Amino acid sequence: MSFYKRFVEQHFTEKLKSMKIDAYLVNSFTANGTGGNPAGVVLHADNLSDEEKLNIAKAVGYSETAFVSQDDEADFELSFFTTTDEVDFCGHATLAAFSTMYQKGIVTDGQYVQRTKAGLLAVTIEPDGHIVMAQKLPEYLGVFDCEAISALIGIDSTVLASSGLPVEVISTGLPDMIVPVPLGYLDRIQVNEDLLSDFCREHDLVSLHAFELCEKDSDLTASCRNFAPLFGIPEESATGSASGALACYLSKHLGSEYSEGFTFEQGRAMDCVSIITASVESNEQGISKVLVGGFAHEIGLQQVFL
Repeated sequence: MSFYKRFVEQHFTEKLKSMKIDAYLVNSFTANGTGGNPAGVVLHADNLSDEEKLNIAKAVGYSETAFVSQDDEADFELSFFTTTDEVDFCGHATLAAFSTMYQKGIVTDGQYVQRTKAGLLAVTIEPDGHIVMAQKLPEYLGVFDCEAISALIGIDSTVLASSGLPVEVISTGLPDMIVPVPLGYLDRIQVNEDLLSDFCREHDLVSLHAFELCEKDSDLTASCRNFAPLFGIPEESATGSASGALACYLSKHLGSEYSEGFTFEQGRAMDCVSIITASVESNEQGISKVLVGGFAHEIGLQQVFL
């Protein structure tokens, strides 16, 4: 083999190696090690451009992929990409990222601060690997009448109104529309993705987060479904950001009934049940802290070539 051919082959091999990105595949908000919502996690992402991150997220194909970089002030900077766009924050991808770093020995149990486009947010890693994430304090961004929502989810407006609770947009990092439905109607939802995408685009929303309250003797507070077709997510099985918003919603409207915190089930309709814990702390001025937690488990590794 000639020197030139060896040089070209060696150079090409080294170039391929430099373009190979490891993306960890992680299920977040698992229930006893099963179910959960998959997210991609890319560590050491400091030198990746936004275009490269988006291409990696497309290759991974999950609803969100988290990219972890160094930060001069916070412990880490995290950015989040769907298969179509960047979003300011993602709860289940944050959980996946910190669980991965914990399992790889990059961090130990303790408290950390992540920089996101939703702000500086605290993350606590407990000794058993349970991750608790602080979210932004809630912003209450308005309400919609049931008639406006009925066509989006295929539930009659009179049925929606019978819950006695409002349809309200709340952001704890992302603007989510919280939609209560009466017990027994959650699994009947049939989303019109085109209408919902247009509605979210018009009103600057990320998702529609529907829930039904569980029976009082249940270990669960509510069962939930989340739809974000505008961002390429027809439905996902666990949504950390919307769970924080829902905790604030329930605290606002049914506060005294849930002083011990919340446990949400999501993904039942997808045969991928997830469990999400949430709590809020309040003072005289209102809610002072929003916390969302869960477990995560690595399920694989995907190598992406840019």
